[in-house]
Amino acid sequence: MTENHIFGPVSSRRLGRSLGIDLLPFKTCSYNCVYCECGATTRLTTERAEFFPTEEVIGQLDKFLEKGPVLDYVTFAGSGEPTLSLSLGKIIRHLKTTYPQYKVAVLTNGSLLGNKEVRADLTGADLVIPTLTSTSQEIFEKIHRPHPGLSVSAIINAIQEFGKEFPGQIWLEIFLIPGLNTDRAQLRTLREAARAIHPQRIQLNTLDRPAAEEWVTAPEAEELEIIRRYFAELGIPVDVAGVCCEQPDVCIAGESTHELILKTLRIRPSTVEDLASMTGLHHHEVAKYLSGLLEDGTIHIQRGKRGVFYSAGPDSDQK
Repeated sequence: MTENHIFGPVSSRRLGRSLGIDLLPFKTCSYNCVYCECGATTRLTTERAEFFPTEEVIGQLDKFLEKGPVLDYVTFAGSGEPTLSLSLGKIIRHLKTTYPQYKVAVLTNGSLLGNKEVRADLTGADLVIPTLTSTSQEIFEKIHRPHPGLSVSAIINAIQEFGKEFPGQIWLEIFLIPGLNTDRAQLRTLREAARAIHPQRIQLNTLDRPAAEEWVTAPEAEELEIIRRYFAELGIPVDVAGVCCEQPDVCIAGESTHELILKTLRIRPSTVEDLASMTGLHHHEVAKYLSGLLEDGTIHIQRGKRGVFYSAGPDSDQK
């Protein structure tokens, strides 16, 4: 069965109306972040590969974009670290050549920006958003549980050097976890790193839905505002958003899928990946759909060996 590489469009607070592209098998990444909404990384790697046929992805994009949809960005994101894909550069070039009216964004953890081939692949993008959580190797490893050998100081230097040669914009995402990187010392060194990188924007992100580890929490609103003002002293615009602020324009699942998901979750707890496989929806679409059910108390979460599981009681609301 052909993999679905396109998801959305979604309405994003930071990117407007955005069409997502996922070039990776589910949960293939150079990090195994404690805050990831998709659960634990199942393939921890820094080795680049063509995980899916490049032309397969381009074919799906062409089918969607030839209709001329209104979009603010076409965004590479999804099930892991986009720069691991050897298809990235070719698809960006195809987009900019065939559909120059669309801006291209890449959400990356920044771990591969020291690789000259990765930097070359990103050259055609309009916007790159790398992530930074700490300048301390110890805290970096606690938060990201990275592939062995990855150095946070080397990654920071790579982001800084990339910014000097990249013709587009860089927005720096800083993910905040109380107890790990929100104390005075951590914030001071993070701000100095941001000063050296000198992005066009800084985005402070926090936990927005169930994480890979249940102890991960978000800062209180008052603390978050204090941190925002602290970074704003750099003279760089600072945005505040949850880790996954994107929401579908419409409920893509529809009522029949709503009932199917609830029926499944009453019978057995399921992960995002389980439900994506069952419904044919993309993992991001399933996660956003589940977020609404969590908010109204229809379902709840638990954790198992494969990550975050969702379940519903026998009398859960079917509205």
